[in-house]
Amino acid sequence: MKFRSVFDIIGPVMIGPSSSHTAGAARIGRVARTLFGRQPEWAKIYLYGSFAETYKGHGTDVAIIGGLMDYDTFDERIKTAFEDAKKAGFTFEFIPEEEEMEHPNTAKIVIGDENSVMELTGISIGGGKMEVVELNGFPLRLSGNYPALLVVHQDRAGLIASVANALAKRGVNIAHMEVGRKEKGKMALMVIEVDQLIDDDIINELRGLPHITQVSTIAE
Repeated sequence: MKFRSVFDIIGPVMIGPSSSHTAGAARIGRVARTLFGRQPEWAKIYLYGSFAETYKGHGTDVAIIGGLMDYDTFDERIKTAFEDAKKAGFTFEFIPEEEEMEHPNTAKIVIGDENSVMELTGISIGGGKMEVVELNGFPLRLSGNYPALLVVHQDRAGLIASVANALAKRGVNIAHMEVGRKEKGKMALMVIEVDQLIDDDIINELRGLPHITQVSTIAE
């Protein structure tokens, strides 16, 4: 793995005790909350590998719920995330799994409310860093280290170029991009990590393009 600075190795400012089991877990939860776009009413969190074995002692459970409550890694409220969730009417369940995953620190988060359900799988890769490796059945790689756009769209010729051109026109440089689809001509997903924050004008322009059904953003 490549680190961008010494702080990536030391780890982030965080509520302890572990950068991989606490800070990385909180970031997985917070990215899920951001992509869902609002506070979920319920969550089922499936834990694998080391997460499943040590989640209570290392605070992984409280960290994920803190992230789902939109608390950052350094937010003191992570310590009271369970109580805060209860007050907010947010229910959750942790399910340790015995299945072996490619990465030992893996969490699959299923969240929802009366309007929709979202499923996200994330891994904590050390130093407080995480990657999203699956979203609603789409395999992907989203690091959370850069501002990102997630564009859900119908699989149509030229649409990827239209999105890239719209970003280039506004001087937005693409750092990393992945595209995927479940079936030819059906629903598809673009994951675009960029070098600068995305403003509302760009988001509105992308939402106005034909065949695009949803545009979500994640700040660095």
